[in-house]
Amino acid sequence: MPQGQPSVVPDDGLTTRQRRNRPLVLVHTGIGKGKSTAAFGLALRAWNQGWPIGVYQFVKSAKWKVGEENALKVLGASGQGGAVAWHKMGEGWSWVQRDAQLSNEEAAREGWQQVRRELAAETHRLYVLDEFAYPLHWGWVDVDEVVEVLRDRPGNQHVVITGRNAPQKLLDFADLVTDMTKVKHPMDAGQKGQRGIEW
Repeated sequence: MPQGQPSVVPDDGLTTRQRRNRPLVLVHTGIGKGKSTAAFGLALRAWNQGWPIGVYQFVKSAKWKVGEENALKVLGASGQGGAVAWHKMGEGWSWVQRDAQLSNEEAAREGWQQVRRELAAETHRLYVLDEFAYPLHWGWVDVDEVVEVLRDRPGNQHVVITGRNAPQKLLDFADLVTDMTKVKHPMDAGQKGQRGIEW
């Protein structure tokens, strides 16, 4: 395990162990590929630790079968690591297609309400709010409310939020922010997404 020296030691009254084990809010944003992939990699680590995991996909189609969903469901049912619950909030909607905005806006709001209920009940140890930055960016879900709920969440619950254009208030509040920048992508040269890479 790498042993580094922090550049700043906060005057928060916590011991080193307490500070190390405090629950985190992580945000993966930016225009580059890999935001959700990184969050699902984190879910694999959480599963290995035996943590219960809740995945909430906010704007991807409920019909879209991503490889991580199948893999994490199989792992969750194996009895060897943590349990995995997978929820899809969007129906036939993505960030490039806005034809059913109203119903998806309502679904996103209900999805957030479900997350709120489960945070209050301490249902999971890790929450993956996949593509949740989009409903926040579009104003479907109030970012001030989200920050308040995350700040006041009980217990030891980690939350990772993915998606482009994460609001600045969320970035300022989060403990860890990664901005995925695109240097080069096959789609720039006209190549469509492919099985095993994009899904």
